[in-house]
Amino acid sequence: MDFPLILKFLKDLAKNNNREWFDKNKGRYLEAKDAFDVVVADLLHEMIKFDDSLGGLDPKKLVFRIYRDVRFSKDKRPYKNNFGAAISSEGKGLGTPGYYFQLQPGNNSFVAIGLFQPQPELLAKVRQEIDYNGDRLQKIFNERKFKSNFSKFWDEDALKKAPKGYSPDHPHADWLKLKSFIVEHSFTDSAVTEKKFMKQVVDVLKSAKPLNDFLKEAIS
Repeated sequence: MDFPLILKFLKDLAKNNNREWFDKNKGRYLEAKDAFDVVVADLLHEMIKFDDSLGGLDPKKLVFRIYRDVRFSKDKRPYKNNFGAAISSEGKGLGTPGYYFQLQPGNNSFVAIGLFQPQPELLAKVRQEIDYNGDRLQKIFNERKFKSNFSKFWDEDALKKAPKGYSPDHPHADWLKLKSFIVEHSFTDSAVTEKKFMKQVVDVLKSAKPLNDFLKEAIS
């Protein structure tokens, strides 16, 4: 798998994020995209070994387009500076707990696991599960392999106060404030180009499967 080729293309794209440059380098883009498709296919193959709910997925349908939707954005750059793929039992859909993998130069590659901005009825179910079984979730965070890869939930969209119906003194108040239930693990560019990178990615994702299992049970 040619990770240096992918990172080099994305690095050059970040410096030349315009249609003229992209059109002139369309061949490089297609080569890099094909390389990333191979990465995702291989990643999915390995993930099915620890999460059989991913069986039967088409890896090419899990990859996000590189073209940005700029209709409602002040940032009018036409292209993303990364390649990303979302993997869940529902495919690329973000409505169920799953996994996300992104390659981006500048030490910005990462994986994310969990449930991103669930609909209100699902959010209420997760909060109820945390209220009832927060100690089980705490055990997941305390598990050795999980703890070595993740420290806390992503909390950029969290409420400032405990949601209605929950005491501000709740032992898991910080989790109840969340609107997303995501953990992340980042990788440097040098790590991406190491021979053992894919094994590291798989190991990190595998360590977070108990979190997805907890979230799936909560919303089922």
